[in-house]
Amino acid sequence: MPLARGIFMQNRRDFFKAALLGACAFGQRGVLADDIAESARKSKGGAAKFNMRGFAAPKIGDLRIGVVGCGTRGWAGISRFHLFDGARTAAFCDIAPEKVERVKKYLKEKNLPDAAAYCGGDEEYKKLCDRGDIDLVYIATPWKWHVPMAEYAMASGKHVALEVPAARTLGEAWRLVEASERFQKHCFMLENCVYDFFEAATINMALDGALGEIIHAEGAYIHRIVQALPKKETWRWEENCRDGNLYPTHGLGPVSLAMSITRGDAFDYMTSMSSADFTWHKNAERARREVPSIPLFDKYRGNINSSLIRTKNGKTIVLQHDVSSPRPYDRRHILSGTQGFVQKYPDETVFIGGKKLPKEEAAKLLKKYTPETIAKIGEFARKVGGHGGMDTIMIYRLIHCLRNGLPLDMDVYDAAAWSAVTPLSVWSAANRSGPADFPDFTGGGWKTCKPSKLS
Repeated sequence: MPLARGIFMQNRRDFFKAALLGACAFGQRGVLADDIAESARKSKGGAAKFNMRGFAAPKIGDLRIGVVGCGTRGWAGISRFHLFDGARTAAFCDIAPEKVERVKKYLKEKNLPDAAAYCGGDEEYKKLCDRGDIDLVYIATPWKWHVPMAEYAMASGKHVALEVPAARTLGEAWRLVEASERFQKHCFMLENCVYDFFEAATINMALDGALGEIIHAEGAYIHRIVQALPKKETWRWEENCRDGNLYPTHGLGPVSLAMSITRGDAFDYMTSMSSADFTWHKNAERARREVPSIPLFDKYRGNINSSLIRTKNGKTIVLQHDVSSPRPYDRRHILSGTQGFVQKYPDETVFIGGKKLPKEEAAKLLKKYTPETIAKIGEFARKVGGHGGMDTIMIYRLIHCLRNGLPLDMDVYDAAAWSAVTPLSVWSAANRSGPADFPDFTGGGWKTCKPSKLS
């Protein structure tokens, strides 16, 4: 029986304490039960209070952006906003003085307009959100801060763009949905892989029917980064004591759009399984010898997590997550349809009618389905860089839509649904790969919503 249909009700105080502190879920088979049960109740609560699907806010000619978190991902935004007309960094915030000073220096060297700077305690971001001269709050902080910061920003009348994953629990995902609907503000998860050149073109191919009916997809995040985890950022070690797919959206986002998830189809249920941990604890011990402040837990996540999702329309998705094994980088990106097949790794491949297209023919077909945005700025984006240019494309597209009053390519329902994989995978992996139901964040809206190609 899926979890949401026959659930053991855990003590609420214990659950929220665990969620807030990021406590490990190993051995606590009911630790997420209350979260999922409450989510199931909300799924049955009827239509959305305000449908954010296809929502277009008024045009913002001069887009003033406030950045919360000036580390690697925040810097990716700050160093790109000014490349596009009508956008600028108006304020920024970080708890680390050296990061704030770095931004100040950068803005001065580039002869860019002054921006308000905030630094200090954990609540400084609220001062940025309270400003009257901010239109978009760009959140690039440790994961536990994503939802409270996004909630506060939307309640303050600001649109939000937040890094992946958007939420760590189902309760957090619902909070994003409810805030976006209540305040009628965009909540855009910064899933850059949607704007990869190959993935974006194949999304459009799938939506146009070039592959026939999509039956199956695969996505992954396989990237050996455990050796390079920042020694000072202890929060990353804390997150990795949860055993499941902790970072699903790079592989899941593109295939979800191609399969019209929340736009005519929806995730139904999933199962998940993890290997044992063969290296995480050893790596944590090594890191702690170098930096004593790094926490050391009794158990860490398994090295490899594999999950299987079935959709309401009977389609399947395989996801894998592994950031600790000596394997080649891989996001899979496989779309298998009744008339065709594409995959990105290890080589970009296109099959149509059971035959592999020669490189020139495949390139011609991919060019046909390349979104207008990528056709326009793709080469510029490659030169600017950022994961091969997709960071730059994503930021341009976000700015373009907000300045022109257009719906965003991804909305709060995508952010919630894609992020929900993590808590559901944690529960399933801890319960002998038992099936767990996905909540319906759209309030039934997925049944009537139509997909649209990337433009």
